[in-house]
Amino acid sequence: MDILITNNPLVAAQCRGDFKIEYTDADLQGILIRVRDLVHIGHRLLTHPLMGSVKPNESPYKSILISGAPGKLDTESVNIIEQCIQTTQKFAKKDIPEQYLSDLQIVDLSLIRTVQSVK
Repeated sequence: MDILITNNPLVAAQCRGDFKIEYTDADLQGILIRVRDLVHIGHRLLTHPLMGSVKPNESPYKSILISGAPGKLDTESVNIIEQCIQTTQKFAKKDIPEQYLSDLQIVDLSLIRTVQSVK
């Protein structure tokens, strides 16, 4: 079963059963670093870490799908996750008003639901 790394409580609740969920209370950088660590031991990226048109500083929520079992090191996945970490470091962190957080959770969920419909 593929693994969904997320800091979005809505995604964790709604996608349980579809993927193995790894929920963490980390920020965006923390999610990317966790995914990088898993990619380095042989997991492959199944979704692009910066998919959608949401800039890294516009939402605190991120869900990334990776392969369920590690295999041979996938250099393309390594390059992508490393570039995404560098890209997010270029953006200044924004304070997002609390009233928008539930909407941003839904945006992140809709991106993952799109992936589910394609699989």
